Amino acid sequence: MDVDIWAWVGDTQQQLSEAGNVGLAMALGDLPAQAYEGRYPQLDVMAPAIAQQAEALGLPWLEFYARYWHLVGRVGDRAQGAVAIGDAEELLAFSQREEVRDCPAAPAAVEALALAWANADGPGYAGQRLEKLGAAIEGLPADQPAYTGLVTQYVAALVDAGRAEEAVTYAESAVEQLRAVDKPASWELGAASAGALLAAGRADAALTALQAAADFPADDPPAKPHRDGVRRARILAELGRTAEAVDALPDLDVVGNHPRDFVEWAQVVLKLAGSSQITNTWQLGRVLRQWIDYFSMMGGYQARVELALVAGDLAIARQGVWQARLLAGLAEQFSGELRDAESVTGRIAGLRAAADATSEPDAPGSEEERVAYFDAADGFNADPEKWVGWLAPISGSDLEATRRHTTTLGFLGYPATGADIYWKMLVDSGDIATADSDDVAYLTTLLIEARQDERLEQMAAMLPHAAQHLTLARLHSARERWAETAAEGEHAIAAGAGTEARRLVSGAAQQLDDNARGAQVLLEVLDELNDEDVWRMVVMATAAEDWDTVRKGAAKIGMPIQSTEGPIEEEMGLIRVILPAPDGGQRQVLSIRTGPATARLALPQPRGMEYNAGDLVVFDPQLLEPIPDDPKEQENFVPPFAAVSILRPGGYVSYFFDGAAPSESDWAEFTEVMAERGWPMWVYSEENYTVTHPTSGETLPGVYGWVAVPPDVAATDVDALLDDATERWSHPLAWLDLAREIDVEVERHERIVKEYGL
Repeated sequence: MDVDIWAWVGDTQQQLSEAGNVGLAMALGDLPAQAYEGRYPQLDVMAPAIAQQAEALGLPWLEFYARYWHLVGRVGDRAQGAVAIGDAEELLAFSQREEVRDCPAAPAAVEALALAWANADGPGYAGQRLEKLGAAIEGLPADQPAYTGLVTQYVAALVDAGRAEEAVTYAESAVEQLRAVDKPASWELGAASAGALLAAGRADAALTALQAAADFPADDPPAKPHRDGVRRARILAELGRTAEAVDALPDLDVVGNHPRDFVEWAQVVLKLAGSSQITNTWQLGRVLRQWIDYFSMMGGYQARVELALVAGDLAIARQGVWQARLLAGLAEQFSGELRDAESVTGRIAGLRAAADATSEPDAPGSEEERVAYFDAADGFNADPEKWVGWLAPISGSDLEATRRHTTTLGFLGYPATGADIYWKMLVDSGDIATADSDDVAYLTTLLIEARQDERLEQMAAMLPHAAQHLTLARLHSARERWAETAAEGEHAIAAGAGTEARRLVSGAAQQLDDNARGAQVLLEVLDELNDEDVWRMVVMATAAEDWDTVRKGAAKIGMPIQSTEGPIEEEMGLIRVILPAPDGGQRQVLSIRTGPATARLALPQPRGMEYNAGDLVVFDPQLLEPIPDDPKEQENFVPPFAAVSILRPGGYVSYFFDGAAPSESDWAEFTEVMAERGWPMWVYSEENYTVTHPTSGETLPGVYGWVAVPPDVAATDVDALLDDATERWSHPLAWLDLAREIDVEVERHERIVKEYGL
């Protein structure tokens, strides 16, 4: 988006703020950063909210802006494929409306659709991508903001179409056109050009091209380092420069947060796996299996086939024959979603042949001793992948072996395979009705993880009454169907299902805001509860203001409470309460703990927040950060806890102040005045915040923040106090919003804001 767009964004922010939409105004300019920095929870909340508000305000450019950045956050680093195609097509249709098509960024909707297609099945959609992108690029000047992204996607589409040399030529031509209008190529275009050269078999030239792109500005700056590392490692691996490739390749803990890099990273690892510098372990196999599942959910059809084949080859290298066979089967199954599966048919057959030609590692002991050896294995160093192969011959006939074999399969990412074995042993045999409760629980977990809900319901119908309802409650809880969870859990409790049923009912009741029932169902078996259960009960009892139950829970976990009845209002030290912010992020609010799960917020919050100083909140007593080991750090450590709900609002109202910072003595006097009245005040400005002297133009230290007042304090009294407290300052303080609210000296405050550049 160009300068004009950003100027328009600033104007729109002001409009939203003046209309009272402070949260939306705060988030508007942050949407690109949310998309690029991976702040997806914020993006997924704020972008649709802004789009909805834009529609209501009749601002189609704003609606396009919000919908576009939301889609970029999905099809970019998250690499969503088929699940995003419909939304991308809708955005493209929206961009072609008369009131939107003049937006300089409107052609970028074509780029977003091309990305969604590429994520789903790059080669299969290559023709459609070239057609749409070509039409959008035709006649589009190179200095337009959407040009670079469109031509980058065109290069990628040519490579996927098998036209690598043409892609190289096209990329070079695009760079020349950009140079002609004094616009630099993006790093993404340079990396695409390097990829085209590599696909054309010109690895040396590819490395040169990537090095030349190092100084190009990136469209997605946060992603540039790890994406460059993966692409560089791939080229170096192709050149046989193994040590350099390993050094360039980002670690798994970096790439694991960026699905867009999953496939290429795995391909590089496979290329380097024969070296001593890359460790090919069962942990790697488990991660790749998780990535396959990710692309299954996101409609990344080509990616999951490729990952299955790469993971299969790596499994063969580890002698993981059983896993290679399963992965070959998955690749074949997944290939049915590809628009052209011929390109992978030979590779699937090759993987199967390699599995047939590979020997399993030698098993420890005889089959009769296998379970005992499994139980005796070192839990840290044992290889679960090998144990799956070793237990397979007796799994399905020996119950103890079956338990270990199937649950290990589930752990490694193959719950459906484990469920099939267990099912034959317990259900097909007709023994499920009399099966041990642990076996029912194991099979239930496998079926839930395999998302075989109908099969699970079929099994539940064969179980005794209590186990049937408990099993269904587990299923509903896993699918977050809370009303159904509560109903089935209550039936299970009535039938004597035990503590697990009570936990399910309690959790569902909390989600349904029925905290009284959630606490009561645990209180009934208080002596059987562990500390985690007790804390859950305390939180829900607090939300329901059932103080008797809170005290019983506190006594159970050894937390002393001074009072014996009524609301618990004690000073238990400072904590940080983590609350949601309007932009979808989080705010940490310094608070005073008043009970086992209550705290009173101590800091004033900006207008537009759903909470403020003086509010009594319920929090989850589970620490969000570990207590530091260093005794000195412990002294300054303020424990953070997640807020659950507002128990009682304090009714405080916040007012904003801004201006040049006074002397230390004046500021100390000001804060003392606020403290004497019990008005929470907090400075939100950073130390580097400055304002401008209205006559000399010199830079002055600035200060801004919020003061909160109780509900019985009139706005006019706040204005009068601020006036008295600051009248002797060298530079005036402004509280424009308050002045406008009471219509007192509005022009004076507007002048201060203008003259000091506040």
